[in-house]
Amino acid sequence: MSQPYELDVLNPATEEVIASVPGAVEQDVDTAVERAAAAQRAWAAVAPADRARLLRRFAGVVDDHIEELARIEVREAGHTIGNARWEAGNVRDLLDYAAGGVERLTGRQIPVPGGIDLTILEPLGVVGVIAPWNFPMPIAAWGTAPALAAGNAVILKPAETTPLTALRLAELALQAGLPEHLFQVLPGRGDIAGDALVRHPGVAKIVFTGSTRIGKQIMSLCADRVKRVTLELGGKSPNIVFADADVEAAAVAAPMAFLDNSGQDCCARTRILVQSAVYDRFIESLTPAIESVVVGDPADERTQMGPLISKVQLERVRSHVPDGLPGIRGTAPAGPGFWFPPTVLTGLAPDAPAAVEEVFGPVAVVLPFEDEDDAVRLANATDYGLSGSIWTRDIGRALRMSGAVAAGNLSVNSHSSVRYWTPFGGYKQSGLGRELGPDALTAFTETKNVFISTEA
Repeated sequence: MSQPYELDVLNPATEEVIASVPGAVEQDVDTAVERAAAAQRAWAAVAPADRARLLRRFAGVVDDHIEELARIEVREAGHTIGNARWEAGNVRDLLDYAAGGVERLTGRQIPVPGGIDLTILEPLGVVGVIAPWNFPMPIAAWGTAPALAAGNAVILKPAETTPLTALRLAELALQAGLPEHLFQVLPGRGDIAGDALVRHPGVAKIVFTGSTRIGKQIMSLCADRVKRVTLELGGKSPNIVFADADVEAAAVAAPMAFLDNSGQDCCARTRILVQSAVYDRFIESLTPAIESVVVGDPADERTQMGPLISKVQLERVRSHVPDGLPGIRGTAPAGPGFWFPPTVLTGLAPDAPAAVEEVFGPVAVVLPFEDEDDAVRLANATDYGLSGSIWTRDIGRALRMSGAVAAGNLSVNSHSSVRYWTPFGGYKQSGLGRELGPDALTAFTETKNVFISTEA
Protein backbone atom coordinates (compact mmCIF):
# COMPACT_ATOMS: atom_id res chain seq x y z
CA MET A 1 0.00 0.00 0.00
CA SER A 2 1.39 3.42 -0.95
CA GLN A 3 2.24 5.98 1.69
CA PRO A 4 0.43 9.35 1.89
CA TYR A 5 1.91 12.02 -0.37
CA GLU A 6 1.16 15.48 -1.73
CA LEU A 7 1.28 16.99 -5.20
CA ASP A 8 2.85 20.42 -5.52
CA VAL A 9 1.24 22.53 -8.24
CA LEU A 10 3.62 24.98 -9.92
CA ASN A 11 2.86 28.08 -11.93
CA PRO A 12 4.84 27.33 -15.11
CA ALA A 13 5.31 31.03 -15.85
CA THR A 14 7.05 31.70 -12.52
CA GLU A 15 8.03 28.25 -11.16
CA GLU A 16 6.30 29.15 -7.88
CA VAL A 17 4.33 26.55 -5.92
CA ILE A 18 0.73 27.79 -5.92
CA ALA A 19 -0.94 24.86 -4.15
CA SER A 20 -0.37 21.44 -2.62
CA VAL A 21 -3.08 18.79 -2.77
CA PRO A 22 -3.23 15.32 -1.20
CA GLY A 23 -2.47 12.51 -3.63
CA ALA A 24 -4.82 9.54 -3.80
CA VAL A 25 -3.59 6.06 -2.89
CA GLU A 26 -5.08 2.65 -3.62
CA GLN A 27 -7.48 2.73 -0.67
CA ASP A 28 -8.83 6.10 -1.83
CA VAL A 29 -9.61 4.56 -5.22
CA ASP A 30 -11.36 1.59 -3.58
CA THR A 31 -13.51 3.91 -1.50
CA ALA A 32 -14.31 6.16 -4.45
CA VAL A 33 -15.38 3.23 -6.64
CA GLU A 34 -17.62 1.82 -3.91
CA ARG A 35 -19.31 5.20 -3.43
CA ALA A 36 -19.55 5.80 -7.18
CA ALA A 37 -21.24 2.43 -7.75
CA ALA A 38 -23.95 3.26 -5.22
CA ALA A 39 -24.44 6.75 -6.66
CA GLN A 40 -24.62 5.37 -10.19
CA ARG A 41 -27.45 2.98 -9.43
CA ALA A 42 -29.55 5.84 -8.10
CA TRP A 43 -28.54 8.14 -10.98
CA ALA A 44 -29.53 5.57 -13.62
CA ALA A 45 -32.99 5.41 -12.05
CA VAL A 46 -33.51 9.17 -12.38
CA ALA A 47 -36.02 10.07 -15.10
CA PRO A 48 -34.19 11.11 -18.29
CA ALA A 49 -35.70 14.60 -18.29
CA ASP A 50 -34.58 15.18 -14.70
CA ARG A 51 -31.09 13.87 -15.43
CA ALA A 52 -30.84 16.24 -18.40
CA ARG A 53 -32.13 19.11 -16.28
CA LEU A 54 -29.41 18.54 -13.65
CA LEU A 55 -26.69 18.44 -16.29
CA ARG A 56 -27.96 21.71 -17.76
CA ARG A 57 -27.92 23.19 -14.29
CA PHE A 58 -24.30 22.04 -13.94
CA ALA A 59 -23.55 23.75 -17.27
CA GLY A 60 -25.17 26.92 -15.97
CA VAL A 61 -23.10 26.91 -12.78
CA VAL A 62 -19.93 26.44 -14.84
CA ASP A 63 -21.01 29.39 -16.97
CA ASP A 64 -21.32 31.51 -13.84
CA HIS A 65 -17.72 30.62 -12.90
CA ILE A 66 -15.96 30.82 -16.27
CA GLU A 67 -13.64 33.65 -15.28
CA GLU A 68 -12.70 31.94 -12.01
CA LEU A 69 -11.96 28.65 -13.77
CA ALA A 70 -9.98 30.44 -16.46
CA ARG A 71 -7.81 32.24 -13.90
CA ILE A 72 -7.06 28.93 -12.17
CA GLU A 73 -6.07 27.43 -15.53
CA VAL A 74 -3.73 30.34 -16.26
CA ARG A 75 -1.94 29.80 -12.96
CA GLU A 76 -1.70 26.00 -12.96
CA ALA A 77 -1.20 25.32 -16.69
CA GLY A 78 0.26 28.55 -18.09
CA HIS A 79 -2.49 28.88 -20.68
CA THR A 80 -3.18 32.29 -22.12
CA ILE A 81 -6.22 33.90 -20.55
CA GLY A 82 -8.10 33.90 -23.86
CA ASN A 83 -7.54 30.17 -24.31
CA ALA A 84 -8.45 29.46 -20.70
CA ARG A 85 -11.77 31.26 -21.03
CA TRP A 86 -12.54 29.23 -24.15
CA GLU A 87 -11.68 26.00 -22.29
CA ALA A 88 -14.01 26.79 -19.39
CA GLY A 89 -16.72 27.71 -21.89
CA ASN A 90 -16.13 24.42 -23.67
CA VAL A 91 -16.86 22.51 -20.45
CA ARG A 92 -20.17 24.36 -20.24
CA ASP A 93 -20.97 23.60 -23.88
CA LEU A 94 -20.07 19.92 -23.55
CA LEU A 95 -22.36 19.51 -20.54
CA ASP A 96 -25.17 21.31 -22.34
CA TYR A 97 -24.71 19.24 -25.51
CA ALA A 98 -24.57 15.97 -23.58
CA ALA A 99 -27.71 16.90 -21.68
CA GLY A 100 -29.51 17.17 -25.01
CA GLY A 101 -28.69 13.54 -25.72
CA VAL A 102 -30.14 12.05 -22.53
CA GLU A 103 -33.69 11.83 -23.86
CA ARG A 104 -32.49 10.75 -27.31
CA LEU A 105 -30.44 7.77 -26.18
CA THR A 106 -32.74 5.31 -27.89
CA GLY A 107 -32.50 1.70 -28.96
CA ARG A 108 -34.02 0.10 -32.05
CA GLN A 109 -36.81 -2.23 -33.06
CA ILE A 110 -35.38 -4.81 -35.48
CA PRO A 111 -37.68 -6.82 -37.79
CA VAL A 112 -37.40 -10.54 -37.04
CA PRO A 113 -39.67 -13.56 -37.65
CA GLY A 114 -41.85 -14.84 -34.84
CA GLY A 115 -41.80 -11.82 -32.59
CA ILE A 116 -40.50 -8.37 -31.83
CA ASP A 117 -36.83 -7.61 -31.23
CA LEU A 118 -35.68 -4.57 -29.26
CA THR A 119 -32.31 -3.14 -28.34
CA ILE A 120 -31.87 -1.23 -25.09
CA LEU A 121 -28.89 1.01 -24.25
CA GLU A 122 -27.87 0.67 -20.62
CA PRO A 123 -25.13 2.55 -18.71
CA LEU A 124 -21.84 0.76 -18.07
CA GLY A 125 -21.60 1.69 -14.39
CA VAL A 126 -18.48 3.44 -13.09
CA VAL A 127 -16.24 5.14 -15.67
CA GLY A 128 -12.66 6.22 -14.99
CA VAL A 129 -11.44 9.31 -16.87
CA ILE A 130 -7.70 10.01 -16.84
CA ALA A 131 -7.19 13.55 -18.13
CA PRO A 132 -3.97 15.17 -19.41
CA TRP A 133 -2.23 18.37 -18.37
CA ASN A 134 -2.29 20.06 -21.77
CA PHE A 135 -6.06 20.77 -21.81
CA PRO A 136 -7.14 19.88 -18.26
CA MET A 137 -10.71 21.20 -18.38
CA PRO A 138 -12.11 20.40 -21.82
CA ILE A 139 -10.59 16.96 -22.22
CA ALA A 140 -11.81 15.97 -18.75
CA ALA A 141 -15.28 17.01 -19.90
CA TRP A 142 -14.98 15.03 -23.15
CA GLY A 143 -15.35 11.84 -21.13
CA THR A 144 -17.22 13.10 -18.08
CA ALA A 145 -20.16 14.87 -19.76
CA PRO A 146 -21.37 12.03 -22.03
CA ALA A 147 -20.65 9.38 -19.41
CA LEU A 148 -22.85 11.17 -16.87
CA ALA A 149 -25.52 11.81 -19.50
CA ALA A 150 -25.63 8.09 -20.34
CA GLY A 151 -26.32 7.26 -16.69
CA ASN A 152 -22.84 6.42 -15.43
CA ALA A 153 -20.81 7.64 -12.46
CA VAL A 154 -17.41 9.18 -13.17
CA ILE A 155 -14.13 9.15 -11.28
CA LEU A 156 -11.76 11.70 -12.80
CA LYS A 157 -8.03 11.49 -12.22
CA PRO A 158 -6.49 14.75 -13.41
CA ALA A 159 -2.85 15.09 -14.35
CA GLU A 160 -0.42 15.48 -11.47
CA THR A 161 0.53 19.01 -12.53
CA THR A 162 -3.01 20.34 -13.15
CA PRO A 163 -5.53 19.11 -10.54
CA LEU A 164 -7.02 22.45 -9.48
CA THR A 165 -9.65 23.08 -12.15
CA ALA A 166 -10.86 19.48 -11.85
CA LEU A 167 -11.30 19.83 -8.10
CA ARG A 168 -13.23 23.06 -8.60
CA LEU A 169 -15.49 21.44 -11.21
CA ALA A 170 -16.37 18.70 -8.73
CA GLU A 171 -17.40 21.38 -6.23
CA LEU A 172 -19.51 23.11 -8.86
CA ALA A 173 -21.22 19.80 -9.71
CA LEU A 174 -22.39 19.47 -6.12
CA GLN A 175 -23.44 23.12 -6.11
CA ALA A 176 -25.56 22.41 -9.19
CA GLY A 177 -27.32 19.57 -7.39
CA LEU A 178 -25.66 16.47 -8.86
CA PRO A 179 -25.81 13.57 -6.38
CA GLU A 180 -22.89 13.18 -3.99
CA HIS A 181 -20.18 10.77 -5.21
CA LEU A 182 -21.58 10.68 -8.76
CA PHE A 183 -18.68 12.79 -10.04
CA GLN A 184 -15.51 12.42 -7.98
CA VAL A 185 -12.04 13.82 -8.58
CA LEU A 186 -8.97 11.92 -7.33
CA PRO A 187 -5.70 13.81 -7.86
CA GLY A 188 -2.71 11.54 -7.71
CA ARG A 189 0.31 10.04 -9.37
CA GLY A 190 -0.27 7.99 -12.47
CA ASP A 191 1.66 4.99 -11.13
CA ILE A 192 -0.42 4.99 -7.94
CA ALA A 193 -3.91 6.47 -8.36
CA GLY A 194 -4.05 6.00 -12.13
CA ASP A 195 -2.85 2.42 -11.98
CA ALA A 196 -5.33 1.57 -9.22
CA LEU A 197 -8.20 3.09 -11.20
CA VAL A 198 -7.31 1.16 -14.35
CA ARG A 199 -6.92 -2.14 -12.49
CA HIS A 200 -10.02 -1.81 -10.33
CA PRO A 201 -12.62 -4.49 -11.15
CA GLY A 202 -15.43 -2.08 -10.31
CA VAL A 203 -14.48 0.33 -13.08
CA ALA A 204 -16.21 -0.61 -16.33
CA LYS A 205 -14.36 1.67 -18.73
CA ILE A 206 -11.25 3.84 -18.87
CA VAL A 207 -11.01 6.99 -20.97
CA PHE A 208 -7.39 8.08 -21.31
CA THR A 209 -5.78 11.00 -23.08
CA GLY A 210 -1.99 11.18 -23.04
CA SER A 211 1.13 9.70 -24.54
CA THR A 212 1.10 6.66 -26.79
CA ARG A 213 3.54 4.91 -24.46
CA ILE A 214 1.25 5.18 -21.43
CA GLY A 215 -1.81 4.47 -23.58
CA LYS A 216 -0.33 1.12 -24.58
CA GLN A 217 0.26 0.25 -20.93
CA ILE A 218 -3.32 1.14 -20.03
CA MET A 219 -4.68 -0.87 -22.95
CA SER A 220 -2.68 -3.88 -21.78
CA LEU A 221 -4.03 -3.58 -18.23
CA CYS A 222 -7.59 -3.20 -19.49
CA ALA A 223 -7.19 -6.26 -21.68
CA ASP A 224 -6.61 -8.41 -18.61
CA ARG A 225 -10.23 -7.78 -17.54
CA VAL A 226 -11.64 -7.19 -21.04
CA LYS A 227 -12.33 -3.64 -19.87
CA ARG A 228 -13.52 -1.06 -22.36
CA VAL A 229 -11.07 1.68 -23.20
CA THR A 230 -10.97 4.84 -25.27
CA LEU A 231 -7.50 6.19 -26.05
CA GLU A 232 -6.65 9.62 -27.43
CA LEU A 233 -2.89 9.57 -27.86
CA GLY A 234 -0.11 11.36 -29.72
CA GLY A 235 0.06 13.12 -33.03
CA LYS A 236 2.44 14.51 -35.62
CA SER A 237 -0.03 16.28 -37.84
CA PRO A 238 0.75 17.56 -41.36
CA ASN A 239 -0.10 21.01 -42.70
CA ILE A 240 -0.08 20.49 -46.48
CA VAL A 241 0.15 23.62 -48.64
CA PHE A 242 -0.31 23.25 -52.40
CA ALA A 243 0.86 25.80 -54.95
CA ASP A 244 -2.72 26.61 -55.96
CA ALA A 245 -3.65 27.64 -52.40
CA ASP A 246 -3.73 31.15 -50.99
CA VAL A 247 -0.09 30.76 -49.98
CA GLU A 248 0.15 33.97 -47.96
CA ALA A 249 -3.00 33.10 -45.98
CA ALA A 250 -1.65 29.60 -45.33
CA ALA A 251 1.67 31.04 -44.12
CA VAL A 252 0.02 33.55 -41.80
CA ALA A 253 -2.23 30.83 -40.35
CA ALA A 254 0.61 28.32 -39.89
CA PRO A 255 2.18 29.69 -36.66
CA MET A 256 -0.81 29.33 -34.36
CA ALA A 257 -1.59 25.95 -35.91
CA PHE A 258 1.36 24.62 -33.93
CA LEU A 259 2.01 27.34 -31.32
CA ASP A 260 -1.42 27.31 -29.71
CA ASN A 261 -1.00 26.12 -26.11
CA SER A 262 2.76 26.42 -26.65
CA GLY A 263 2.66 23.48 -29.05
CA GLN A 264 1.42 21.17 -26.29
CA ASP A 265 -1.38 19.85 -28.46
CA CYS A 266 -1.54 16.46 -30.15
CA CYS A 267 -3.36 18.12 -33.08
CA ALA A 268 -0.56 20.67 -33.59
CA ARG A 269 0.38 21.01 -37.27
CA THR A 270 4.11 20.53 -36.66
CA ARG A 271 4.95 19.06 -40.09
CA ILE A 272 4.48 21.84 -42.62
CA LEU A 273 4.61 20.34 -46.11
CA VAL A 274 4.89 22.95 -48.88
CA GLN A 275 4.85 22.33 -52.63
CA SER A 276 8.30 23.13 -54.03
CA ALA A 277 7.04 25.71 -56.53
CA VAL A 278 5.93 28.02 -53.69
CA TYR A 279 8.32 26.94 -50.94
CA ASP A 280 10.43 30.12 -50.95
CA ARG A 281 7.35 32.33 -51.16
CA PHE A 282 5.79 30.50 -48.22
CA ILE A 283 8.94 30.89 -46.08
CA GLU A 284 9.08 34.59 -46.94
CA SER A 285 5.58 35.09 -45.50
CA LEU A 286 6.05 32.64 -42.63
CA THR A 287 9.15 34.34 -41.22
CA PRO A 288 7.56 37.60 -40.03
CA ALA A 289 4.50 35.70 -38.83
CA ILE A 290 6.69 33.58 -36.52
CA GLU A 291 8.84 36.47 -35.37
CA SER A 292 5.80 38.57 -34.42
CA VAL A 293 4.17 36.01 -32.08
CA VAL A 294 3.82 37.53 -28.61
CA VAL A 295 5.23 35.17 -25.96
CA GLY A 296 4.91 36.19 -22.32
CA ASP A 297 2.73 36.46 -19.24
CA PRO A 298 -0.28 34.22 -19.91
CA ALA A 299 -2.51 36.50 -17.83
CA ASP A 300 -1.86 39.39 -20.23
CA GLU A 301 -4.67 39.75 -22.78
CA ARG A 302 -2.12 40.46 -25.54
CA THR A 303 -0.14 37.25 -25.06
CA GLN A 304 -0.45 34.64 -27.81
CA MET A 305 1.78 31.95 -26.31
CA GLY A 306 2.71 31.11 -22.74
CA PRO A 307 5.27 28.79 -21.13
CA LEU A 308 5.61 25.04 -21.31
CA ILE A 309 4.09 23.09 -18.45
CA SER A 310 7.25 21.97 -16.64
CA LYS A 311 11.02 21.75 -16.58
CA VAL A 312 10.79 18.15 -17.78
CA GLN A 313 8.80 19.23 -20.82
CA LEU A 314 11.17 22.11 -21.50
CA GLU A 315 14.16 19.77 -21.54
CA ARG A 316 12.32 17.38 -23.81
CA VAL A 317 11.65 20.13 -26.32
CA ARG A 318 15.25 21.36 -26.15
CA SER A 319 16.50 17.86 -26.93
CA HIS A 320 14.78 18.03 -30.33
CA VAL A 321 16.38 21.34 -31.30
CA PRO A 322 20.17 21.09 -31.09
CA ASP A 323 22.13 24.31 -31.48
CA GLY A 324 22.99 25.31 -35.02
CA LEU A 325 19.97 23.91 -36.84
CA PRO A 326 18.75 26.29 -39.56
CA GLY A 327 15.32 27.80 -39.25
CA ILE A 328 13.12 30.63 -38.04
CA ARG A 329 12.99 31.59 -34.38
CA GLY A 330 10.83 33.93 -32.40
CA THR A 331 11.52 35.27 -28.94
CA ALA A 332 10.64 34.19 -25.39
CA PRO A 333 11.14 35.73 -21.93
CA ALA A 334 14.32 35.11 -19.97
CA GLY A 335 14.40 34.36 -16.26
CA PRO A 336 12.02 32.14 -14.25
CA GLY A 337 9.47 30.05 -16.09
CA PHE A 338 9.57 27.23 -18.61
CA TRP A 339 9.95 29.28 -21.78
CA PHE A 340 10.89 28.19 -25.30
CA PRO A 341 10.69 30.42 -28.38
CA PRO A 342 8.53 29.69 -31.43
CA THR A 343 10.76 27.66 -33.73
CA VAL A 344 10.50 26.45 -37.31
CA LEU A 345 13.27 24.14 -38.54
CA THR A 346 14.25 24.05 -42.20
CA GLY A 347 16.64 21.91 -44.18
CA LEU A 348 15.94 18.72 -42.22
CA ALA A 349 15.67 15.26 -43.74
CA PRO A 350 12.07 13.94 -43.79
CA ASP A 351 13.05 11.18 -41.35
CA ALA A 352 14.88 13.44 -38.88
CA PRO A 353 13.65 12.97 -35.28
CA ALA A 354 12.09 16.44 -35.13
CA ALA A 355 10.22 15.66 -38.35
CA VAL A 356 8.65 12.36 -37.26
CA GLU A 357 8.56 12.37 -33.44
CA GLU A 358 6.03 14.26 -31.33
CA VAL A 359 7.97 17.15 -29.78
CA PHE A 360 4.96 18.53 -27.87
CA GLY A 361 6.33 22.03 -27.87
CA PRO A 362 6.48 25.16 -30.07
CA VAL A 363 8.58 23.49 -32.77
CA ALA A 364 7.65 22.71 -36.38
CA VAL A 365 9.54 21.58 -39.46
CA VAL A 366 9.02 22.67 -43.07
CA LEU A 367 9.52 20.07 -45.79
CA PRO A 368 9.10 20.52 -49.57
CA PHE A 369 7.10 18.13 -51.75
CA GLU A 370 6.62 17.81 -55.52
CA ASP A 371 3.11 16.51 -56.21
CA GLU A 372 0.08 14.87 -54.58
CA ASP A 373 1.69 11.45 -54.34
CA ASP A 374 4.76 12.95 -52.70
CA ALA A 375 2.60 14.94 -50.27
CA VAL A 376 0.65 11.83 -49.27
CA ARG A 377 3.86 9.86 -48.78
CA LEU A 378 5.30 12.51 -46.47
CA ALA A 379 2.03 13.11 -44.64
CA ASN A 380 1.65 9.42 -43.81
CA ALA A 381 5.32 8.78 -42.94
CA THR A 382 4.75 8.69 -39.17
CA ASP A 383 3.29 6.28 -36.65
CA TYR A 384 0.55 8.80 -35.90
CA GLY A 385 -2.68 9.77 -37.62
CA LEU A 386 -4.66 12.21 -35.54
CA SER A 387 -5.23 15.41 -37.49
CA GLY A 388 -4.06 17.56 -40.38
CA SER A 389 -4.76 20.41 -42.78
CA ILE A 390 -4.90 20.65 -46.57
CA TRP A 391 -4.57 24.03 -48.27
CA THR A 392 -5.80 24.13 -51.87
CA ARG A 393 -8.39 25.89 -54.03
CA ASP A 394 -9.08 22.67 -55.96
CA ILE A 395 -12.05 20.86 -54.40
CA GLY A 396 -11.20 17.65 -56.25
CA ARG A 397 -7.69 17.71 -54.84
CA ALA A 398 -9.07 18.46 -51.37
CA LEU A 399 -11.29 15.37 -51.56
CA ARG A 400 -8.54 13.16 -53.00
CA MET A 401 -6.11 14.21 -50.27
CA SER A 402 -8.74 13.82 -47.56
CA GLY A 403 -9.19 10.23 -48.67
CA ALA A 404 -5.47 9.53 -48.88
CA VAL A 405 -4.13 11.09 -45.68
CA ALA A 406 -4.35 8.58 -42.81
CA ALA A 407 -5.80 10.75 -40.05
CA GLY A 408 -9.02 10.87 -38.11
CA ASN A 409 -9.61 14.64 -38.37
CA LEU A 410 -8.80 16.76 -41.42
CA SER A 411 -9.51 20.38 -42.29
CA VAL A 412 -9.38 22.05 -45.69
CA ASN A 413 -8.12 25.66 -45.73
CA SER A 414 -8.46 25.62 -41.95
CA HIS A 415 -6.72 24.30 -38.86
CA SER A 416 -9.85 23.44 -36.90
CA SER A 417 -9.73 19.93 -35.39
CA VAL A 418 -12.06 19.78 -32.42
CA ARG A 419 -15.75 20.61 -32.35
CA TYR A 420 -17.97 19.08 -29.71
CA TRP A 421 -20.66 18.43 -32.37
CA THR A 422 -18.41 16.08 -34.39
CA PRO A 423 -16.47 12.86 -33.65
CA PHE A 424 -12.80 13.09 -32.72
CA GLY A 425 -10.13 10.39 -32.66
CA GLY A 426 -7.09 9.03 -34.42
CA TYR A 427 -5.72 6.42 -36.78
CA LYS A 428 -2.70 4.19 -36.14
CA GLN A 429 -0.92 4.95 -32.85
CA SER A 430 -2.91 8.13 -32.28
CA GLY A 431 -5.58 6.24 -30.44
CA LEU A 432 -8.58 3.97 -30.28
CA GLY A 433 -12.25 4.91 -30.40
CA ARG A 434 -13.99 8.23 -30.93
CA GLU A 435 -15.07 10.99 -28.57
CA LEU A 436 -17.46 13.93 -28.95
CA GLY A 437 -20.19 14.26 -31.56
CA PRO A 438 -23.73 12.85 -31.70
CA ASP A 439 -22.64 9.31 -30.81
CA ALA A 440 -20.60 10.22 -27.72
CA LEU A 441 -23.17 8.90 -25.24
CA THR A 442 -23.40 5.47 -26.87
CA ALA A 443 -19.69 4.89 -26.15
CA PHE A 444 -20.68 4.70 -22.47
CA THR A 445 -23.46 2.16 -22.86
CA GLU A 446 -24.07 -1.57 -23.19
CA THR A 447 -26.41 -2.75 -25.95
CA LYS A 448 -28.91 -5.27 -24.65
CA ASN A 449 -31.00 -7.25 -27.11
CA VAL A 450 -34.49 -8.42 -26.09
CA PHE A 451 -36.64 -10.77 -28.19
CA ILE A 452 -40.36 -11.04 -27.41
CA SER A 453 -42.09 -14.01 -29.02
CA THR A 454 -45.51 -13.42 -30.57
CA GLU A 455 -46.10 -17.05 -31.38
CA ALA A 456 -49.41 -18.42 -30.10
